[in-house]
Formats: sequence, C-alpha cells, structure tokens
Amino acid sequence: MFTGQANKSVRDRAFTLLEVTLAVAIMGMMALAIYRFVQSNLLAVRAWTEASAADARYDGLRELLISQWQDLSPGQGALTGEPAKLNDRSRDEIRWTCGAGPGLLTRYAPGDFIVFLRMQASRKKNGRYDLGLLRRPSGESEVVHDRDTWLPLIEDISELRIRYYDPRLNIWVDRWSDAVILPRLVKVTIGRNDAPVPWEVIVPLGRTPY
Repeated sequence: MFTGQANKSVRDRAFTLLEVTLAVAIMGMMALAIYRFVQSNLLAVRAWTEASAADARYDGLRELLISQWQDLSPGQGALTGEPAKLNDRSRDEIRWTCGAGPGLLTRYAPGDFIVFLRMQASRKKNGRYDLGLLRRPSGESEVVHDRDTWLPLIEDISELRIRYYDPRLNIWVDRWSDAVILPRLVKVTIGRNDAPVPWEVIVPLGRTPY
C-alpha cells in the first residue's frame, strides 16, 4: 500500500511528454528570436561601420582640397577646370600645379607636378567609377604619359561636378580657363552610390586677389 502511493506521488511530480514537447518548442522559439535579434543588430552595426568609414573618406577629401587649394598662388596654370563626359556620365575635371605636399599626398616628390582631380573607370573592371588624383610631372608631353600615377581616393561614385564662382560676373561657371586669376570659390559635388544625396563642399581660395 505504501509503495503504490509512493509511485503515484512520483508520477504526479514528473513531466508528461506533452509538457516536455511544449517546453522544447518554447525554448526553440526563444532561441530563434534571440538569434534574429543578434543578427539584425550585427547587420546594423556593420552598416553603420561601413557608412562611417565612407563618411570619413569624404571628410578626408574635404580637408585635402581645402589644404591644397587655399595654398595655391595665382599664376600660370595655378588652377583650371573643364567639364567633360565619361561614358555619358557627368565628369568634370580640375587641375592644379603644386610641389610635394597635400596635393600629391607625398612629401618626397621632386619638382612640380600637375594634379588632376577626376573620376575614371575602376581598375577592378567591375563597371564602377572611382574618384582619384592623376599626378603628372610638370613639363611632360601632353601625348605621352609614361610617368603618370593614379591614386584612387573614393570608390564607386556616379558623378563629379565642379563649379567655379567668378566674382567679376557674380555667377557660378562650369569651367575655369583663366591661368592668372583664381576663382573666389570652388564647389565640388560628388554623386554617391552609397547615399541618397550627393556629397558637396565649397572651398574658398585663400589667396584670391580681390
């Protein structure tokens, strides 16, 4: 009699198969919810990190252009720019003459160089376009460019648009061909494939003689 009551008490305290199945199912759903939560947060952190890195490159470009262009002295070929097209894409180009320093991204280049800020097809041959600096020793032939060096700065851009503010006309113009006088302002607009709006900077030229 005592043994039968003890066995019944044990059965009363034990879990049934249905209860165990329900517990496993609940734990599985909780584990799935936690996995999805962690995964979504990891994706958000990765996207934020990539966006921050891209923004940092544009911030660096802004500092480079300000540092270089504000240090230019008016003179023959100090700064000129022309509008152009690259496979039906807007691709303006601006050039300036400088020695070793921020404009060349090196302190050890001998003599003066002509530096072009431009966009061109990526060397990865992936159908994308990069923004970079093309550096050419001053005095090199306009036909042969064996000593040109290309330094990519920002990958995967869709547009490069450059405008120049001419205080004599009080308007923005799309080209600058005056080899003696510098524009008052230079506006650079870059179409970004990784952002809904283009990036833009307006650089005042510090030594403009007005």
